Amino acid sequence: MMTLPPWRSHLAAALHRNRSLPNSRYLQLATVRADGCPANRTVVFRGFADNSNCLKFVTDLRSEKVGQIGGNPRGEACWYFPKTREQFRLSGELRVIGDNSGDRDLDALRHQAWQELSDRAKPQFFWPEPGGERSPASAFEPPDPIPEKAPPPFVLLLLEPEWVDHLQLRGEPQDRIIYGRQADGTWRDRAVNP
Repeated sequence: MMTLPPWRSHLAAALHRNRSLPNSRYLQLATVRADGCPANRTVVFRGFADNSNCLKFVTDLRSEKVGQIGGNPRGEACWYFPKTREQFRLSGELRVIGDNSGDRDLDALRHQAWQELSDRAKPQFFWPEPGGERSPASAFEPPDPIPEKAPPPFVLLLLEPEWVDHLQLRGEPQDRIIYGRQADGTWRDRAVNP
């Protein structure tokens, strides 16, 4: 059985205490463009991958972020919870799990992510290429019915944190703890000035 790092319980508590806010599942994910400039966008948290600390997101294989990850797999997520006034920054390696990854467990995880996706979210993976010239409205009509099997553009994106910065903005002074994954896989935490 996997031992959860200490930051996981703080993140779970923040998610629970902010669950009444629809935007509590949205966070910002930064990657690095080929020219070295940062790229940032909002993504939806889809839970943790089984038996790991990897955060799950879904995206389109044809999106710019997937190309950026191919060039540099480093990424950082920033998550702010307004109700509890706390921020989590999670930095680590991103993995793109596409169609037939060659790993049975990862393919099953991708399939599960497709099954858990809402009927309103699935059609976008049948749309024209993101970032391309605007297509006519008819190009955005999804197939009927939506297939049970995920289409090739649907990918699961995993962020495996190596470093977590938890800032609690309540209190005077505020509390801030940095968590770092050690070479042996354990986590070390240290309190720092806010």
